[in-house]
Amino acid sequence: MREITYREAIREALSEEMRRSPRMIIMGEDLLPGGGSFGMHLNFGELFPGRMIETPISEAAIVGTALGAAMTGGPVVAEIMYSDFMTVCMDEVVNQAAKIRYMSGGQARVPLVVRTPYGIAKGIAAQHSQSLEAWYAHIPGLRVAMPATPADAKGLLKTALRGEDPVIFLEHKLLYNVKGPVPEDGEHLIPFGCASVARSGTDLSIVATGLMVSKALEAADTLAAEGISAEVIDPRTVSPLDWDTIFASVEKTGRALVVNEATLFGSIASEIAATIGEKRFNALDGPVRRIGSPFVPKPSTPGLEKLSVPSALDVVRIAREMMPRRRAA
Repeated sequence: MREITYREAIREALSEEMRRSPRMIIMGEDLLPGGGSFGMHLNFGELFPGRMIETPISEAAIVGTALGAAMTGGPVVAEIMYSDFMTVCMDEVVNQAAKIRYMSGGQARVPLVVRTPYGIAKGIAAQHSQSLEAWYAHIPGLRVAMPATPADAKGLLKTALRGEDPVIFLEHKLLYNVKGPVPEDGEHLIPFGCASVARSGTDLSIVATGLMVSKALEAADTLAAEGISAEVIDPRTVSPLDWDTIFASVEKTGRALVVNEATLFGSIASEIAATIGEKRFNALDGPVRRIGSPFVPKPSTPGLEKLSVPSALDVVRIAREMMPRRRAA
């Protein structure tokens, strides 16, 4: 193990898989020479000549062309500069990439990974700050990854690049500079649909996605000082979801709190909460609770921006409400 950033982990996964698969290409805007908006492909032009494809400023063209290339070769990575811009290519993603294997009776393979940064960041406002993972997870045929750590980012991306189904790979902007332990093994792969128990506990299950995993872990530290043992589950992929791990945690603790950055209406948090309530009702000691962002566009004003996403303090507050009231001595 060594400590590297989330960004470096993704760069490693891309470069290792480019070397492993001579037909792999990467497509997107402004990839060269500066490495793209977040410096992910720095020096890739020299390392992989002819395999970094600069595209017009057209998300529909990027994904449509990448889809065709993936079907005839692959794997192909299509980089969309911000996940908000995925709205411009939803036909290519939803009506084409997601359905081709099914509509061809399995004769077509689609080794396509769409990488895109999502979520809140400082001052970039409503059109660059959304968490739209529930849109993609709603579509049969798409796989959706939301890694929360450098190790998971590398392992899930390598798995995605070795698959034959289209993957939406969501990278939170505020995680790019976060460091964490990552195995040096070039075969570090993490299967989709395999959740991580980020912290064990006995009193409460907190299921959190993406950046909210670190918020949940911070909250769990605070709760532990108060005698509340919180277990934190990171699904890692939201399509497929690892229901076995989530259900096992709820059966152990009897309480479930689900946290995501997206607005709650129609969210992944809502889906997880509803399924826990439906499938594990008898294991619960109280109602499943949810935390998400307010139902407003993301502001750019620093004070309002801070209020527009869940915090560790929000998790602590709701967790306290879920616990049995203690009698005064």
